[in-house]
Amino acid sequence: MTAFGFTLHANDGAARRGQVMTAHGSFETPAFMPVGTAATVKAMTPEWVAETGAECILGNTYHLMLRPTAERIHALGGLHTFMNWPGPILTDSGGFQVMSLTDLRKLTENGVRFRSHIDGSYHDLTPERSMDIQRMLDADITMVLDECTKFPCEKDEAAASMALSMRWAQRCRDAFDARPGCGLFGIVQGSIYEDLRHESVQALTDIGFDGYAVGGLAVGEGHEMMLKVLDFTMPSLPQDKPRYLMGVGKPDDLVAAVARGIDMFDCVLPTRSGRTNQAFTRRGTVNMRNTRHKDDARPLDADCACYTCQTYSRAYVHHLVMAKEILGMMLLTRHNLHYYQELMSDMRSAIESGTFAAFQKAFAAEYTDGDIALT
Repeated sequence: MTAFGFTLHANDGAARRGQVMTAHGSFETPAFMPVGTAATVKAMTPEWVAETGAECILGNTYHLMLRPTAERIHALGGLHTFMNWPGPILTDSGGFQVMSLTDLRKLTENGVRFRSHIDGSYHDLTPERSMDIQRMLDADITMVLDECTKFPCEKDEAAASMALSMRWAQRCRDAFDARPGCGLFGIVQGSIYEDLRHESVQALTDIGFDGYAVGGLAVGEGHEMMLKVLDFTMPSLPQDKPRYLMGVGKPDDLVAAVARGIDMFDCVLPTRSGRTNQAFTRRGTVNMRNTRHKDDARPLDADCACYTCQTYSRAYVHHLVMAKEILGMMLLTRHNLHYYQELMSDMRSAIESGTFAAFQKAFAAEYTDGDIALT
């Protein structure tokens, strides 16, 4: 079987063009992974997801351990078979979701005890249990269990949280069931504090992982602070391993993070926006509830080759949105995921040709983060 690995094909400044190899195939980087929280990318079939150009998707340990349970998915052949996705799957550890249950959890050195948001039942999630759940899911990329440090927080609190995550990272490494083509990623924590981020990177690289994620961002610190943290964190990460920025983000976030050396992203934004009437285009976002679309025979984006833009008008999508038809959510989600994959493909091409700085400048000149009227 294929060994898990990462090949770096090209650099353009700090931007990187590479490929990740897994047990269920490879994916090109920079990569955006659609979020399939509960073994489904919302409003999409697996075939439609693949048609957008996505090669790797994300599943969620917290949600799947509660329903339908990792044991049931394992008995049915693993997550790839269960959801009919033959390509690579990354599963996050469940830590972020558990940590968001502020009033329903108890954190200790051993792990976290929490109550299910579904039925109120109690569950224990430890580093060892998280590794076992992700093994049963048959994840190609497993994430360590960590505590996602809240923002804002004082430095002493951030330091204690980071240190706990590093101890958990070692336990995850020890408990991880190494399988051909499957990798384990560590997660850098430390909030917005430079010395804590460096300490976290050192601890993780001393343990040794197959890839390194930057966690604890996109939690309220804002775009500029996020980039500042990346600026002082990225240079210390290993060059020969994939780098993953968790839970990010908007198109301008992706471009700026790729410029700083990030290889992998995930975010619910393109699918959630599709379900809340927003389309992403090369010129910015479009609110499809706006009445200016009701008589417009043009597609969402005349330069887009996705199924939605090639088949339906803005007037029709606007009608579906206003009538609250499910098809409207499906068409917008399909378009948004296609846009994100096209953006990643364009960045890969720019890095390969050594023109990433020009691409970044052109993107900034064209893209507007706000509702716009396409002309």
